[in-house]
Amino acid sequence: MVENDMNEKQKLLSNLPSVDGILKSNQGMEWLKTYPRRYVLQAIREAIDLRRKQIREGHDADLAEESMIADIEKKIEKLSSYSLKPLINATGIVIHTNLGRSLLSERALENIKKVSGSYSNLEYDIEKGERGKRYSHIKRILREVVGTEDALVVNNNAAAVLLCLNTIAKGKEVIVSRGELVEIGGSFRMPDVMAASGAILREVGTTNKTHLYDYERAINDDTALILKVHKSNYRVIGFTEEVSIEDLVGLGRKYKVPVMFDLGSGCLIDLKQFGIHIEPSVQDVVKSGVEITTFSGDKLLGGPQGGVIVGNKEYIERIQKNPITRAMRIDKLTLAGFEATLMEYIHEEKVIENIPTLRMLLQKPEEIKARAKKIASQLSKHIKGVPLQVQTDSTRAGGGALPEVSLPTYVVSIKPNDISVDELEERLRKGNPPIIARIKEEALFIDAKTVRNSDVDDLVRGIKTAFRG
Repeated sequence: MVENDMNEKQKLLSNLPSVDGILKSNQGMEWLKTYPRRYVLQAIREAIDLRRKQIREGHDADLAEESMIADIEKKIEKLSSYSLKPLINATGIVIHTNLGRSLLSERALENIKKVSGSYSNLEYDIEKGERGKRYSHIKRILREVVGTEDALVVNNNAAAVLLCLNTIAKGKEVIVSRGELVEIGGSFRMPDVMAASGAILREVGTTNKTHLYDYERAINDDTALILKVHKSNYRVIGFTEEVSIEDLVGLGRKYKVPVMFDLGSGCLIDLKQFGIHIEPSVQDVVKSGVEITTFSGDKLLGGPQGGVIVGNKEYIERIQKNPITRAMRIDKLTLAGFEATLMEYIHEEKVIENIPTLRMLLQKPEEIKARAKKIASQLSKHIKGVPLQVQTDSTRAGGGALPEVSLPTYVVSIKPNDISVDELEERLRKGNPPIIARIKEEALFIDAKTVRNSDVDDLVRGIKTAFRG
């Protein structure tokens, strides 16, 4: 019996095609015309090795030529595809950190394409015919939009904060309220950033209450900076008190100590007109007289990733001369996207319409409802017998912005019959394109707030394919 099994296994193993045989077949030659040779070879070897292992372990191996070709082709496509890929965000979270945060405007995408496909005046002064500075391309527009003396952009806001602290307060004390020692994504904490900068943290006040006299008592000959940190990703409510930036600026001038405000999410429009009163605009902060303000370019601002530093010319020039600035500088693609994004803010009456992040955040509920109904209507034609329902829900901005603001939305609720909701979510996540949704109330929620009109057909096709397995 054992000998018969061995003979049967040996027979099956000998029937496996060779790598060279598949490579020289008509299908193999077609693959080589389209895909890199190394990936074709790797996929063929993996498909054969899998079946060889199944045979030796006594498992059923699908040796049909059609099955093997399909398996190899699937492996080749996976190996040849990009790891970073576009997907459909059906979570309702607009500034989704894991999904790339803000979408860029058409103007920004067009400018990036133009600049990246050509030589540019990145560090060349066309007027003078000599070497120029890369930051000159965004200084003017930032000064115009924000109302600041000078500006600088580095690779992200954490870098902006570290750079400012290292330049102004290395080896000196920086006064910060204990209630503002925040932790941002990836477990990066303000005390850690401060330590890396070489500045010395001087905590004042308590978690829930800090008074102006707490700051004043802490000022001494070693004080280099007063730092205020906007609690953009959380809120302390109840018995609380904090000092306004205006009062801190007044205190700083009294003792000749500069004041810095880390806004985190930089917002360049007044959100109070939309009922959002907890997020100060960069312009209002600058008007307070604060010497330095830092904020992100890829959150509420709606641009590419970057850390923006605006403020008094004296400090910006010192920061720009810091050798660390070169290690944190942005490239021409980020500059091109950022300049074009800022140009959108010159058209004040069109900025919300033109910047996807603002458009999604502030879109009217009836627009979201209409999109949800369209999705549900199209799905009902393809996945019959599956309960579908358009219903109201709420979501958040995401990306550490507007933590207290609940945004109204509409979702398409799907409750699969033949598979679990977890299995459906996984199939969508692993589809092409991937569809990222959320599970709630034992149903899959497709949130129409973050599904673009251009996504709807691919979304419906992806859900239909997921139900077919």
